Amino acid sequence: MNERLRAPDLAILAAESPFAPLHNATVAILEPDASGEPAFDYASLLRLIDDRITYVPRYRQRIQFVPGRLANPVWVDDARFDLAYHVRRSALPRPGTLAQLRELVSRIISRPLDRERPLWEVYFVEGLEGADGTPGGRVAVLVKSHQLLVDGTTTVDLGQVLFDANPEIKPVVDEDWHPATRPTPAWLVLDAVADSFRSPATALSTARSNVEASLRRVGHALSPAANPLVSVVSALASRPQVHTPVTRPLSQQRRFVAVSTSLDDHRRVRDRHGGSVNDVVLATVAGALRAWLMTRAESLSGLSYLQAVVPMSVIDKEQEGTQLGSQIAAHRVVLPIAEPNALVRLHQVTYSFEAHQASRRAVAASRLAGIAGFAPATFHALGSRVAAAELRRGFDVSITNVPGPQFPLYAAGAKLVETYPVPPLLADHALAIGVTSYDGRVFYAMTADRDALPDAEVLGQCVTEALDELLDTVRAPRGLPPRGRFHRGRGET
Repeated sequence: MNERLRAPDLAILAAESPFAPLHNATVAILEPDASGEPAFDYASLLRLIDDRITYVPRYRQRIQFVPGRLANPVWVDDARFDLAYHVRRSALPRPGTLAQLRELVSRIISRPLDRERPLWEVYFVEGLEGADGTPGGRVAVLVKSHQLLVDGTTTVDLGQVLFDANPEIKPVVDEDWHPATRPTPAWLVLDAVADSFRSPATALSTARSNVEASLRRVGHALSPAANPLVSVVSALASRPQVHTPVTRPLSQQRRFVAVSTSLDDHRRVRDRHGGSVNDVVLATVAGALRAWLMTRAESLSGLSYLQAVVPMSVIDKEQEGTQLGSQIAAHRVVLPIAEPNALVRLHQVTYSFEAHQASRRAVAASRLAGIAGFAPATFHALGSRVAAAELRRGFDVSITNVPGPQFPLYAAGAKLVETYPVPPLLADHALAIGVTSYDGRVFYAMTADRDALPDAEVLGQCVTEALDELLDTVRAPRGLPPRGRFHRGRGET
């Protein structure tokens, strides 16, 4: 029997638009072993995915709508599944810089996925310069998956199952897959009617979902100014409009910004002032947003804070667990962007999370990092779903921070050296931030609307500045808070 989409899945489909495609992505930068046999190339990646897709069968399925929308759509095997269509090959022009890779990623994540096929794509990007500047010394792999695919229970992200803890290539799984027979329209109708009789609540939920989806389609087709009815529907269906530099209507184009930092630097700040590495990450983001707004000459007097929704992995008996062994819950934190002192910002963030730790038992970072495969890919996807569910309550920016393993991982013998999450933008939210720690590094990544944040690269530079500002508090004598970086003289360090 084909699995039917649930109400949360339909909400994701209804919320998606050309201006807000709801797919997550992960950018993995790998360093092939020059002596490896065979070398890590496009063919190697194709073989690896052909092997590991066995563990994520949903990646061979597509959405099939029921005639007349009598019931929720179902997942069916894609009879024309073509792995080469989903795994694509690209290359950077020499010298293959990280800036060129970011521009390529920006273009790829701007494009919605084809709903007539399984909702994912992978790009093998050749020609990225090596650590020593050698042209073409590294490759990048971009995994792009729709939010519908990853629920943490039935399906994890494809990026989680591609990596191993050692460079030896595991034996290929011997599987002769053939798609199941495609259900006929008559069968879909009969099954929908049977489901309605078995569960009247399901029929009512389907009808309500169809009405909401129709209203959203009308809203996407017409601007609120063009029709008074659309204005009313839009006002009732969406969160209250909040005007900040990061909450505004979106274009269809994106920018991707990536910043690599040291995990030891975050730990030094934590060890000196208490709290957690997550607190240091959020204080860094707050400081970066403050500095970025100041470069824009934004007035902070009327914008004393930004409210962030931070999906957290918790242990809560009242929530449905994932197969990863925990639940993802939304936590709200105020980012004190008007506070000029870095240490005070850190303490304010730490205080905000004390309530979270008291109300739910947070999952230890070491436990998340120890999950098999590369779990951050899945947890970032789940975090994006949680953030989308919080839209009606209103917030300014979503931040997902997921700890990864602190040892090297490999894909078909190629070493993973950098990894950046690429969170989607939600409607009217021009910025989303993802953070992943892995093998001694902390990787910050920002997805921004190309028109709303044309200076997104400056925000990336401000992340490094904000972390340095926190490190200054470690170097300063105890009891003597350092002055803010923007209050120092030009020659001071």
